[in-house]
Amino acid sequence: MSYLFLKYIHILSSTLLFGTGLGTAFHGWLAYRTADPRVVAAAGRSVVLADWLFTAPSVIVQPLTGMMLVRAAGYSWTSGWLLAAIGLYCFVGVCWLPVVWLQIRLRRVADNALAAGAALPGEYFQLARAWFLLGWPAFIAVLGIFYLMIVKPEF
Repeated sequence: MSYLFLKYIHILSSTLLFGTGLGTAFHGWLAYRTADPRVVAAAGRSVVLADWLFTAPSVIVQPLTGMMLVRAAGYSWTSGWLLAAIGLYCFVGVCWLPVVWLQIRLRRVADNALAAGAALPGEYFQLARAWFLLGWPAFIAVLGIFYLMIVKPEF
């Protein structure tokens, strides 16, 4: 596989990962703010589906193409920028895994409220707050990864 093709797949995958993350976060946040079980349930279904269709495959493609690019380009595995990027990627994963669980739980809580014809319970708002708060450090870390991949600073 050529270096440029690998780089293309790596960049495309990072774009899907970042774009889907930002898009689902925005879509979910707007829906969750309505506190309307119908809106929240519908948005929750699309947010969870987008994670499975776009985010999950990108999470797998990123490290695979990244490792192949490191080998093809001859970068040192001990380069500070590369180790920092890998560390940030792992940090994002530590944030993302609970977010996925929270999104599924938020959807279920909304579905249950909708089926019961009830308002969203207090549990929903606690879960939504945790979901929102976990998204910020992951978002900032992804920006850091982009910086490291572009600049490749020596440290």
